[in-house]
Amino acid sequence: MEAILLQYGWVLIVLVVLEGLLAADNAVVMAVMVKHLPQDLQKKALFYGLFGALIFRFSALFVITVLVNYWQIQAVGAAYLLFMSAKNIYDLRKGKDEEEDSDEAAAKKGSGFWMTVLKVELADIAFAIDSMLAAVAIAVTLPHLGNFDIGGINGGQFIIMLLGGFIGVIMMRFAAQWFVKVLNDYPSLETAAFLIVGWVGVKLAVLTLAHEKVGILPKEFPHSTGWELTFWIVLVGIAFVGYLVGVRNKKNHNNG
Repeated sequence: MEAILLQYGWVLIVLVVLEGLLAADNAVVMAVMVKHLPQDLQKKALFYGLFGALIFRFSALFVITVLVNYWQIQAVGAAYLLFMSAKNIYDLRKGKDEEEDSDEAAAKKGSGFWMTVLKVELADIAFAIDSMLAAVAIAVTLPHLGNFDIGGINGGQFIIMLLGGFIGVIMMRFAAQWFVKVLNDYPSLETAAFLIVGWVGVKLAVLTLAHEKVGILPKEFPHSTGWELTFWIVLVGIAFVGYLVGVRNKKNHNNG
Protein backbone atom coordinates (compact mmCIF):
# COMPACT_ATOMS: atom_id res chain seq x y z
CA MET A 1 0.00 0.00 0.00
CA GLU A 2 2.84 2.42 0.81
CA ALA A 3 4.38 1.82 -2.61
CA ILE A 4 1.03 2.50 -4.31
CA LEU A 5 0.50 5.73 -2.34
CA LEU A 6 4.04 6.81 -3.27
CA GLN A 7 3.21 6.26 -6.95
CA TYR A 8 0.02 8.28 -6.58
CA GLY A 9 1.92 11.10 -4.87
CA TRP A 10 4.52 11.16 -7.65
CA VAL A 11 1.86 11.23 -10.40
CA LEU A 12 0.04 14.06 -8.58
CA ILE A 13 3.26 16.09 -8.60
CA VAL A 14 3.70 15.38 -12.33
CA LEU A 15 0.11 16.48 -13.03
CA VAL A 16 0.54 19.68 -10.99
CA VAL A 17 3.76 20.52 -12.88
CA LEU A 18 2.00 19.80 -16.19
CA GLU A 19 -0.95 22.02 -15.25
CA GLY A 20 1.47 24.69 -14.01
CA LEU A 21 3.29 24.79 -17.35
CA LEU A 22 -0.01 25.02 -19.21
CA ALA A 23 -1.28 27.66 -16.76
CA ALA A 24 1.57 30.03 -17.67
CA ASP A 25 0.46 30.73 -21.24
CA ASN A 26 -3.25 30.24 -20.51
CA ALA A 27 -3.07 32.77 -17.69
CA VAL A 28 -1.81 35.47 -20.06
CA VAL A 29 -4.90 34.91 -22.20
CA MET A 30 -7.16 35.14 -19.13
CA ALA A 31 -5.45 38.33 -17.96
CA VAL A 32 -5.93 40.01 -21.34
CA MET A 33 -9.60 38.99 -21.35
CA VAL A 34 -10.41 40.62 -18.00
CA LYS A 35 -8.10 43.63 -18.17
CA HIS A 36 -10.77 45.95 -19.64
CA LEU A 37 -12.99 45.50 -16.57
CA PRO A 38 -12.84 47.78 -13.52
CA GLN A 39 -10.26 46.52 -11.03
CA ASP A 40 -12.86 45.35 -8.50
CA LEU A 41 -14.53 43.17 -11.15
CA GLN A 42 -11.37 41.60 -12.58
CA LYS A 43 -10.92 39.18 -9.67
CA LYS A 44 -14.62 38.29 -9.73
CA ALA A 45 -14.54 37.58 -13.47
CA LEU A 46 -11.53 35.28 -13.03
CA PHE A 47 -13.16 33.54 -10.06
CA TYR A 48 -16.54 32.96 -11.72
CA GLY A 49 -14.99 32.05 -15.07
CA LEU A 50 -12.52 29.55 -13.65
CA PHE A 51 -15.08 28.16 -11.19
CA GLY A 52 -17.31 27.37 -14.15
CA ALA A 53 -14.29 25.88 -15.93
CA LEU A 54 -13.61 23.67 -12.89
CA ILE A 55 -17.18 22.35 -13.03
CA PHE A 56 -16.63 21.64 -16.72
CA ARG A 57 -13.41 19.76 -16.02
CA PHE A 58 -15.10 17.64 -13.37
CA SER A 59 -17.97 16.82 -15.73
CA ALA A 60 -15.64 16.23 -18.66
CA LEU A 61 -13.77 13.49 -16.83
CA PHE A 62 -16.91 11.40 -17.21
CA VAL A 63 -17.17 12.01 -20.96
CA ILE A 64 -13.58 12.74 -22.03
CA THR A 65 -13.68 9.90 -24.56
CA VAL A 66 -16.64 11.65 -26.23
CA LEU A 67 -15.23 15.18 -26.05
CA VAL A 68 -11.97 14.17 -27.71
CA ASN A 69 -13.89 13.55 -30.94
CA TYR A 70 -14.96 17.20 -31.18
CA TRP A 71 -11.89 18.84 -32.72
CA GLN A 72 -14.13 21.84 -33.50
CA ILE A 73 -13.86 23.01 -29.86
CA GLN A 74 -10.13 23.65 -30.18
CA ALA A 75 -10.58 24.99 -33.74
CA VAL A 76 -13.02 27.65 -32.53
CA GLY A 77 -10.71 28.49 -29.62
CA ALA A 78 -7.75 28.89 -31.98
CA ALA A 79 -9.72 31.09 -34.40
CA TYR A 80 -11.00 33.31 -31.59
CA LEU A 81 -7.57 33.82 -30.00
CA LEU A 82 -5.95 34.62 -33.36
CA PHE A 83 -8.74 37.09 -34.16
CA MET A 84 -8.53 38.73 -30.72
CA SER A 85 -4.75 39.02 -31.00
CA ALA A 86 -4.78 40.52 -34.53
CA LYS A 87 -7.64 42.93 -33.80
CA ASN A 88 -6.18 44.30 -30.58
CA ILE A 89 -2.66 44.67 -31.96
CA TYR A 90 -4.15 46.54 -34.93
CA ASP A 91 -6.13 48.79 -32.57
CA LEU A 92 -3.05 49.47 -30.42
CA ARG A 93 -0.93 50.36 -33.43
CA LYS A 94 -3.62 52.70 -34.74
CA GLY A 95 -3.92 54.30 -31.33
CA LYS A 96 -7.61 53.53 -31.36
CA ASP A 97 -9.47 54.46 -28.19
CA GLU A 98 -12.98 53.14 -27.86
CA GLU A 99 -13.82 54.48 -24.42
CA GLU A 100 -17.51 55.04 -23.83
CA ASP A 101 -18.93 57.89 -21.79
CA SER A 102 -19.62 57.06 -18.14
CA ASP A 103 -23.39 56.61 -18.57
CA GLU A 104 -22.99 54.07 -21.39
CA ALA A 105 -20.23 52.28 -19.53
CA ALA A 106 -22.41 52.00 -16.44
CA ALA A 107 -25.30 50.65 -18.49
CA LYS A 108 -23.13 48.03 -20.16
CA LYS A 109 -21.01 47.04 -17.17
CA GLY A 110 -23.19 44.05 -16.25
CA SER A 111 -23.35 42.55 -19.73
CA GLY A 112 -19.65 43.22 -20.24
CA PHE A 113 -18.82 41.44 -16.98
CA TRP A 114 -20.82 38.28 -17.66
CA MET A 115 -19.70 38.15 -21.29
CA THR A 116 -16.11 38.27 -20.00
CA VAL A 117 -16.85 35.44 -17.56
CA LEU A 118 -18.24 33.39 -20.45
CA LYS A 119 -15.14 34.08 -22.57
CA VAL A 120 -12.86 32.99 -19.72
CA GLU A 121 -14.84 29.76 -19.37
CA LEU A 122 -14.82 29.03 -23.10
CA ALA A 123 -11.09 29.73 -23.35
CA ASP A 124 -10.35 27.32 -20.53
CA ILE A 125 -12.56 24.66 -22.14
CA ALA A 126 -10.51 24.96 -25.34
CA PHE A 127 -7.29 24.63 -23.32
CA ALA A 128 -8.55 21.89 -21.02
CA ILE A 129 -9.23 19.07 -23.45
CA ASP A 130 -5.60 18.42 -24.36
CA SER A 131 -4.34 18.74 -20.78
CA MET A 132 -7.09 16.40 -19.56
CA LEU A 133 -6.17 13.80 -22.17
CA ALA A 134 -2.57 14.00 -20.96
CA ALA A 135 -3.78 13.63 -17.35
CA VAL A 136 -5.86 10.57 -18.26
CA ALA A 137 -2.93 8.99 -20.12
CA ILE A 138 -0.69 9.47 -17.06
CA ALA A 139 -3.24 8.48 -14.39
CA VAL A 140 -4.39 5.24 -16.04
CA THR A 141 -0.86 3.86 -15.66
CA LEU A 142 -1.38 3.86 -11.89
CA PRO A 143 -2.44 0.67 -10.09
CA HIS A 144 -6.08 0.59 -9.02
CA LEU A 145 -6.82 2.05 -5.60
CA GLY A 146 -10.17 1.18 -4.07
CA ASN A 147 -12.87 -1.13 -5.34
CA PHE A 148 -15.05 1.45 -7.08
CA ASP A 149 -15.16 3.12 -10.47
CA ILE A 150 -16.21 6.66 -11.44
CA GLY A 151 -17.18 7.29 -15.04
CA GLY A 152 -15.55 4.04 -16.12
CA ILE A 153 -12.25 5.02 -14.45
CA ASN A 154 -10.91 3.51 -11.24
CA GLY A 155 -11.88 5.69 -8.26
CA GLY A 156 -8.29 6.31 -7.17
CA GLN A 157 -7.20 7.28 -10.68
CA PHE A 158 -10.24 9.56 -11.06
CA ILE A 159 -9.53 11.36 -7.78
CA ILE A 160 -5.86 11.96 -8.67
CA MET A 161 -6.90 13.45 -12.05
CA LEU A 162 -9.49 15.63 -10.35
CA LEU A 163 -6.95 16.89 -7.79
CA GLY A 164 -4.43 17.69 -10.53
CA GLY A 165 -7.03 19.65 -12.51
CA PHE A 166 -8.29 21.47 -9.40
CA ILE A 167 -4.80 22.58 -8.39
CA GLY A 168 -4.10 23.61 -12.00
CA VAL A 169 -7.20 25.85 -12.13
CA ILE A 170 -6.19 27.52 -8.83
CA MET A 171 -2.69 28.13 -10.18
CA MET A 172 -4.15 29.60 -13.37
CA ARG A 173 -6.40 31.95 -11.40
CA PHE A 174 -3.56 33.43 -9.33
CA ALA A 175 -1.18 33.52 -12.28
CA ALA A 176 -3.79 35.42 -14.33
CA GLN A 177 -4.32 37.86 -11.45
CA TRP A 178 -0.57 38.49 -11.33
CA PHE A 179 -0.43 39.07 -15.09
CA VAL A 180 -3.28 41.60 -14.79
CA LYS A 181 -1.20 43.51 -12.24
CA VAL A 182 1.87 43.41 -14.50
CA LEU A 183 -0.16 44.73 -17.46
CA ASN A 184 -1.50 47.56 -15.28
CA ASP A 185 2.02 48.46 -14.12
CA TYR A 186 3.47 48.26 -17.63
CA PRO A 187 0.73 49.26 -20.13
CA SER A 188 3.12 49.02 -23.07
CA LEU A 189 3.35 45.27 -22.41
CA GLU A 190 -0.11 44.90 -23.96
CA THR A 191 1.31 44.38 -27.45
CA ALA A 192 3.52 41.54 -26.17
CA ALA A 193 0.55 40.08 -24.27
CA PHE A 194 -1.59 40.05 -27.42
CA LEU A 195 1.29 38.50 -29.38
CA ILE A 196 1.38 35.74 -26.76
CA VAL A 197 -2.40 35.33 -27.10
CA GLY A 198 -1.92 34.88 -30.86
CA TRP A 199 0.91 32.42 -30.30
CA VAL A 200 -1.29 30.39 -27.94
CA GLY A 201 -3.91 30.49 -30.72
CA VAL A 202 -1.30 28.94 -33.02
CA LYS A 203 -0.76 26.25 -30.38
CA LEU A 204 -4.47 25.39 -30.40
CA ALA A 205 -4.46 25.46 -34.21
CA VAL A 206 -1.60 22.93 -34.25
CA LEU A 207 -3.58 20.67 -31.88
CA THR A 208 -6.58 20.95 -34.20
CA LEU A 209 -4.57 20.18 -37.35
CA ALA A 210 -3.04 17.13 -35.65
CA HIS A 211 -6.41 15.75 -34.53
CA GLU A 212 -6.94 12.27 -35.91
CA LYS A 213 -10.13 13.37 -37.68
CA VAL A 214 -8.32 16.28 -39.38
CA GLY A 215 -4.97 14.63 -40.02
CA ILE A 216 -3.16 17.57 -41.67
CA LEU A 217 -0.29 17.26 -39.17
CA PRO A 218 1.01 14.02 -37.64
CA LYS A 219 -0.89 13.11 -34.46
CA GLU A 220 2.34 13.08 -32.42
CA PHE A 221 3.56 16.50 -33.62
CA PRO A 222 1.92 18.76 -30.94
CA HIS A 223 3.70 16.79 -28.22
CA SER A 224 7.02 16.37 -30.00
CA THR A 225 10.14 17.77 -28.37
CA GLY A 226 10.87 20.02 -31.35
CA TRP A 227 7.46 21.71 -31.33
CA GLU A 228 7.34 22.01 -27.52
CA LEU A 229 10.78 23.65 -27.48
CA THR A 230 9.83 25.97 -30.35
CA PHE A 231 6.62 27.00 -28.62
CA TRP A 232 8.25 27.82 -25.29
CA ILE A 233 11.31 29.53 -26.77
CA VAL A 234 9.10 31.83 -28.86
CA LEU A 235 6.73 32.50 -25.95
CA VAL A 236 9.55 33.32 -23.52
CA GLY A 237 11.22 35.43 -26.23
CA ILE A 238 8.07 37.49 -26.78
CA ALA A 239 7.63 37.97 -23.02
CA PHE A 240 11.30 38.94 -22.49
CA VAL A 241 11.45 41.45 -25.34
CA GLY A 242 8.07 42.85 -24.28
CA TYR A 243 9.31 43.26 -20.72
CA LEU A 244 12.47 45.09 -21.84
CA VAL A 245 10.40 47.43 -24.03
CA GLY A 246 7.91 47.97 -21.20
CA VAL A 247 10.61 48.85 -18.67
CA ARG A 248 12.27 51.22 -21.14
CA ASN A 249 9.00 52.97 -21.98
CA LYS A 250 8.08 53.33 -18.31
CA LYS A 251 11.52 54.78 -17.54
CA ASN A 252 11.21 57.26 -20.42
CA HIS A 253 7.71 58.22 -19.25
CA ASN A 254 8.91 58.81 -15.68
CA ASN A 255 11.89 60.86 -16.89
CA GLY A 256 9.61 62.86 -19.17
